[in-house]
Amino acid sequence: MTAVIVQSSEIVTLLGGAPVSRSVLRESLALGATVVAADSGADLALAAGVTPAAVIGDLDSLSDAARARIPADRLHRIAEQDSTDFDKALRHVAAPLVLAVGFTGQRLDHELAVYNALVRHADRAAIVVGSADICFHCPPRLRLDLAPGTRVSLFPMAELRGEGRGLRWPVDGIAFAPWGRVGTSNAATGPVEMGFGGPGMLVILPRAALRPAVRALRRG
Repeated sequence: MTAVIVQSSEIVTLLGGAPVSRSVLRESLALGATVVAADSGADLALAAGVTPAAVIGDLDSLSDAARARIPADRLHRIAEQDSTDFDKALRHVAAPLVLAVGFTGQRLDHELAVYNALVRHADRAAIVVGSADICFHCPPRLRLDLAPGTRVSLFPMAELRGEGRGLRWPVDGIAFAPWGRVGTSNAATGPVEMGFGGPGMLVILPRAALRPAVRALRRG
């Protein structure tokens, strides 16, 4: 069993090292005031005037300046190199929901690894927040209160079949697969309900839908 480093009854904002706009950071911190940094995300936190509750990762990219300013007992080095810093942080945080900020728009291999981790750690409710879009792993049953016309994209990371309501183009009975059929650029006709019978489906929405996604995914 993975040891918990940070346990919170409130939403946690997890900061990575990729550039983040002020508006994205402000919105995320308004929803999740407890901040955890994945390695060099600590520099982003400090620049925003926030001292993270914990810094988790292999700590190979944490600046000397950040290391000097953060209490030593908040630095949690996980030396293994079989997972990314995002993966390390996500699996050691227990919270109703994690908002992952600073993990998109830079290195594509790192960003793809983030989406892989969302699926592998489906027990951790998490939303990756980018400048334009958000992405999360679909739970067994999902209900989203979306305005008609809201873009809803589905990207499978496994072979899946499911069913849904409130989508312009129905998904019932479709065989989804990362090497086959995907569901980009669908749209809501109103509130959306869906499920896919197992792990592996990523849901991508406009960033404007962050708050409905938070309401749908927050646990407890």
